[in-house]
Parts: sequence; structure tokens; C-alpha cells
Amino acid sequence: MARILITGGAGYVGSHCAKALAAVGHEAIVFDSLLFGHRDFVRWGKLIEGDIREAAALDAAFAAYRVDAVMHFAALAYVGESVTVPGRYYDVNVHGTRTLLDAMVRAEVPKIVFSSSCAVYGAPDRTPISECTPLNPINPYGFTKMVCERMIDDFALGHGIRSARLRYFNAAGADPACEIGEHHEPETHLIPLVLDAAAGLAPAIQVFGTDYPTPDGTAIRDYVHVSDLARAHVLALQYLLDGGDVVAVNLASGQGASVRQVIDTACVVTGTKIKASDTRRRPGDPSILVADGTLARKLLGWSAERSDLTTIITDAWRWHRHRFL
Repeated sequence: MARILITGGAGYVGSHCAKALAAVGHEAIVFDSLLFGHRDFVRWGKLIEGDIREAAALDAAFAAYRVDAVMHFAALAYVGESVTVPGRYYDVNVHGTRTLLDAMVRAEVPKIVFSSSCAVYGAPDRTPISECTPLNPINPYGFTKMVCERMIDDFALGHGIRSARLRYFNAAGADPACEIGEHHEPETHLIPLVLDAAAGLAPAIQVFGTDYPTPDGTAIRDYVHVSDLARAHVLALQYLLDGGDVVAVNLASGQGASVRQVIDTACVVTGTKIKASDTRRRPGDPSILVADGTLARKLLGWSAERSDLTTIITDAWRWHRHRFL
């Protein structure tokens, strides 16, 4: 058994990881400011309320618990907001990660699983995206994730911290047991917004761009079930506990789904007709983002098991009705 400090463990992916850790016998200590996290999502471990930018709070957490490794989720993640208020993203994401790494050095905690993002790749010319694809973020959010990855590499050289950096694509779905799920305020992700429209909580779903060079004209994304992501984090932790070296891998299904396909599948799953309102593209939105997950299979023994679109939307709809209706 290992004891893991999970920053941002009251959030969407972090809470699912806490549950997955508990299922295999590890102990989770959740460190979360609750700015975006939910107190009722902390069900598999003790909650410490704190901000990753506060060195004293981190030092106190490490002193109170002999931690074997860190899973680092705490970050701001709204792409549009990162463009309008970039300083906030550099403060929380970059400065916060630096403060956490310094605290890990002081506490002699040498392992970290880092929640990175496909946003580090920007809008590549070719798909599927592999780990060899150049990092070229096109917004401050993606750039802060890239900077954090580089910083973690530097701490590996300077202090021996070993890391698994997991670049996941579009997290979606909910816990199959419906204990936790996706709940952002504000919500910007496609699938919960589509389900809002299905539930009558919104009049329609906006489709941003219908003239992309794709079969139905709408953008294509690679959706990964949050439970698959959680399992990948547990496997990455075990990889580090077993002596694995620094690694960065994509977490993706390898199957793209268009906006129209998401809406059509949601109509079938929910049994409702979902109204779509077509509008112009958003600046900077790539046509297709689909990844190659070969390296994750090779190094971690991971592959997406619940990430077909019907399963994702079925689990998300069950949670959506439980949480919001």
C-alpha cells in the first residue's frame, strides 16, 4: 500500500482517481482549495483544505502524513479564460506547481504523476498525435502545462524526482456506479452541455463550426472515459513505485467522434430530440484531435476500455440525472 497526496482531488478527474486508488488498496490524502472541487466528492480519503501556492500548507500536509508520491491535478483549465486573464493561469498552474515541487523536495517525496493535457500539442498538422509530435501550444493554458512538464523534468535532473506525465485528451463520462461525475461551474465541455439540452436545462446545444474538413463538417475529438483515465493514473503510479523512469504518454481512445456524432448518440441514449444551433467556428479550434495511445499500452499496460461513445454518454447521462434533475 502507498499513501498518495492528490492535489485537486475533489475535482472531476482527481476524485475518480481517489476512488481507483482506494479500490487497489492505496490511501489517498486529498489536498484541495475547493474553489472548483466539491466537498462531497471526497469519499475515498481525508480532505486537507489548502492552496498549492501556499508553501506552509503543503509543508504541513507532508509533515502530517508520510507520503510516498503525489498526483497533481490542481490547476485552472478554462482555455478561453486563459486567453483573457493569462496571469491567473501562470500564477496557479506554473507558480503553484513550482511551489508543490519545492515542497516535495523538502519532504523528500520523489515521485509525481502529473495531469497534463493534449493542449501542449496545440493544433498539429498531422493525426494521430504521438508523443513525438512537437509541443506547440496555442493558448496560455496549454503553454502553462508545457512549462510545468519542463519544470518537472528540471526537478528530475536537480533533485531526482521521477514523474509520469499523462497527456489526456477529452475527459468524459462518469463513475459507472454514479457516485461521482462531471460538475463544472461554469460548464464548457461538450457532452455535459449536450445533456443539459437533453434534460431541458438549456434550450439547445451550440455547434461551433460546420465547415471543417471532416465527414460531417464538425470538429472531431478523442473522448476518453474518466474511469479509464483514473485507471491509467493508478498504473502510472505503480510504474513509478516499481522504479520506472521519467515518462510522458498520451491517454486517448484513438477513435475520434465529431460534434454531430456526440449529439446523435446522446439523442439515442437519452431518448430525446436535442436541438442544435449552428454558429461560427471558435478561433484556434483544430479540425481533428485524435491521438496514438501505443506508448501508454507499451509502458503502462493501459488501454481505453469504457471509452466508446455510447458507454461514455450512458454513464454521463445516469450521473447527469442523479446530480441535476
